[in-house]
Amino acid sequence: MEPGDGDGAGDKIPFDIDTVLGRIRQEVRGFADAAMFALATRGHTSLFEQLVACILSIRTRDEVSLPTALTLLRRASTPKAMSQLTPEQIEALIRPVTFPEPKARQLHALAQRTVEEFGGQLPEDVAVLQSFRGVGPKCAHLALGVACGHEAISVDIHVHRVTNRWGYVRTRAPEQTLKALEGLLPRTYWIEINRLLVPFGKHVCTGSRPLCSRCPVLSMCRQVGVSHPR
Repeated sequence: MEPGDGDGAGDKIPFDIDTVLGRIRQEVRGFADAAMFALATRGHTSLFEQLVACILSIRTRDEVSLPTALTLLRRASTPKAMSQLTPEQIEALIRPVTFPEPKARQLHALAQRTVEEFGGQLPEDVAVLQSFRGVGPKCAHLALGVACGHEAISVDIHVHRVTNRWGYVRTRAPEQTLKALEGLLPRTYWIEINRLLVPFGKHVCTGSRPLCSRCPVLSMCRQVGVSHPR
């Protein structure tokens, strides 16, 4: 099946990813950046800082995870500094996020192993990053993309939902979406797609009752699975 074939395709114009992402780039200008991109604009650009921020963001809204990450990184922004805190001290600093106790243990272990095994410098290697407890493909790829400029696609719930709703991919799980996008999406967009679709998915192409009436790409979107748009 070609991208864009499927539900609601009869009255649509051909799907063009360059046009779609160009329009969305304009649409999201007034929205806050996703947490890790916002953190980078504040100077927290190291791979360690970005990985810490992504762990904190899991199951937590950006409005909570971003200020929490800033609080923690003001106290300890390097593996050495964070390894010198106890898990209990880290937990006290990150209490607003979901699951603060296990995340504190994960962050302490991340810092300690980075110091002991890698001399305080995380390798730019997705397999190594995913070997840390709490780090999956989404966090590994996004941290490498934001911190190191690696061409890697990070698929969260927004990227998964929106690209399927377009009809650009037809997948059931984010892991499948990642593989599909790696075969379809021009590499120039591999990092940017997460930065664009997180705010777009939060504010326009929402999980329930998406705002199709104000969507800049409605003419190309197949609206797969959409039954009650606004």
